[in-house]
Amino acid sequence: QVQLVESGGGLVEAGERRLLSCAASGSIYNIASMGWFRQSPGKERELVARAWSAGDPYYADSVRGRFTISRDIANNTVSLQLDKLKFEDTGVYYCYADLWTKEFEFGTHWGRGTQVTVSS
Repeated sequence: QVQLVESGGGLVEAGERRLLSCAASGSIYNIASMGWFRQSPGKERELVARAWSAGDPYYADSVRGRFTISRDIANNTVSLQLDKLKFEDTGVYYCYADLWTKEFEFGTHWGRGTQVTVSS
């Protein structure tokens, strides 16, 4: 069993910054990638940022230059620094991990989400 737990959401004013964190635990053998999706009101869930074990991270066009993803491979954690927040960044941010379990099963695991509300 694998668990992902997010933290760091809340109410922020436009232009401010916020740090989201996510920790994965449980029967983990190897994590291929970790990242964040976002679901804003009235929109589908979208990929915001993704970090693999090596190489450059991926950012959605809407957040590139404002958000920074950091992954701690040794500790199975990932964080997302949200800078210069805009009203349209409001939404529920979900942490995910594509991983192999110790039972050698591969799949995508999700956290429950953390709400970020940006006031304009």
